Amino acid sequence: MPPIQLYGTPLSGHCHRVVLLLNMLNLSFEAKEAPASVRQTAAFQQLSPMAQIPVLVDGDLVLTDSNAILVYLAKRYAPGSHWLPDDAMQAAQVQQWLSKAAGEIRYGVASARMVAQFKAPENYETAVAIARRFLPHLEQHLSQHDFLATGRVTIADLACSSYVRTAPEGGISLEPYPAIREWLARIATLPGYQPQPELPLPAATQ
Repeated sequence: MPPIQLYGTPLSGHCHRVVLLLNMLNLSFEAKEAPASVRQTAAFQQLSPMAQIPVLVDGDLVLTDSNAILVYLAKRYAPGSHWLPDDAMQAAQVQQWLSKAAGEIRYGVASARMVAQFKAPENYETAVAIARRFLPHLEQHLSQHDFLATGRVTIADLACSSYVRTAPEGGISLEPYPAIREWLARIATLPGYQPQPELPLPAATQ
């Protein structure tokens, strides 16, 4: 069977969360660079009709959406594990945080970084406002829990942490949030953790 292939770019937090789980599950994979020029090709859009990354290819399976990929990998290669528990309440709590990764985090700290670093056509002030509402909520939760959904690391932590960690690259400081910084440090000590390439910080921070 051919190795798992992951199309993406190192600077994408959506790709980073998938790389982390692949590493932490000790799954070998082939990383395929898919910058914007590649994503506009007909060949790539056969894999990802919306020209989005990451794309996971595992045998005959082609899967897009980073959170869906995390669920697939956990269910396929670590069924019943702490990554995505079978318990109904714990699984629901994981899903709650996956939704925040796709919602408040994507449109808050991730959007601010995309504007500051890549001039994405999104509204910076709106992104900062969303981050300012969400980060205190995350801080309060993590002041009482080591991880987001259960007492152990889950795919929710990987999904949420990549863009939260890079919030300063979008001009949003994490200095006011010690519990968040401690959570990020815990994740960085996990076997298989791989840091993202760092980008220069903007001159002004929020």
